[in-house]
Amino acid sequence: MVSRVLIVFGLVTFVTISMIIGALVQLAVIPRMEDSYGSEFSSRRRLDTQHEGISLWADDEEASILRLGYVKPEIMNWAPRIILFHNFSSSEECDYLRGLAKDRLDESTVVDTATGKVIKSNIRTSSGMFLNFNERKYPIIQAIEKRISVYSQIPVENGELIQVLRYEKDQFYRPHHDYFSNRLFTQFGGQRVATMLMYLSDNVEGGETHFPLAGAGECSCGGKPVTGVCVKPNKGDAVLFWSMGLDGQSDPKSVHGGCEVLAGEKWSATKWMRQKKIF
Repeated sequence: MVSRVLIVFGLVTFVTISMIIGALVQLAVIPRMEDSYGSEFSSRRRLDTQHEGISLWADDEEASILRLGYVKPEIMNWAPRIILFHNFSSSEECDYLRGLAKDRLDESTVVDTATGKVIKSNIRTSSGMFLNFNERKYPIIQAIEKRISVYSQIPVENGELIQVLRYEKDQFYRPHHDYFSNRLFTQFGGQRVATMLMYLSDNVEGGETHFPLAGAGECSCGGKPVTGVCVKPNKGDAVLFWSMGLDGQSDPKSVHGGCEVLAGEKWSATKWMRQKKIF
């Protein structure tokens, strides 16, 4: 009987001592692990910052196309829905689009809501051009279009051809809607659902994209205080806004305009997206 008690006591003592030793080891090791992880994480963050967002996806081709680690979304407004994507395009992509367009610019036009015809108008004083179907096959253009599709969640085939625009000093685009009032333009692809507007140039004074019915805050539009939301045209940024509400109806609050350019040149590229496949 005594021997059994001694054996049980010995086992309990052994287990207790093992648990104490294990706890002491954990207390000694865990801080080192945390310090090691923290040091590695801090070092990686510093490296990411130095390389403008290069991260764990640096060697991933798909991630490179989507610019993971670079693109930073910022919700500007919910009704209408407006999202600003910082660093959406690389500087090289911006210059590439400008290079394609530079020698092919023509005076911009608008759609006459009464007749459905494309006309020149003093409400839009920029110059622009559309990329063609062949240019849509270029690897850089395909990468940009895929990125637009992923961030907007609208299929590539629902997108119109990219339009590149240039606004010089004193030029502007009066407030308007991107959705069609004339059903003639909805026969192929349906109504316009959303727009991705990419900014291609720096050092622009004025030239903001103004959403007058987006909230009651104040912002600067071409140097003038206005009500609504204003997005500054910073090279590489892109603003996604929805012309159609969650109810499937065209959203009148999506009205927007290009503020007057006070200095420099504002270059942008526009991608309109439809309800259905266009091409």
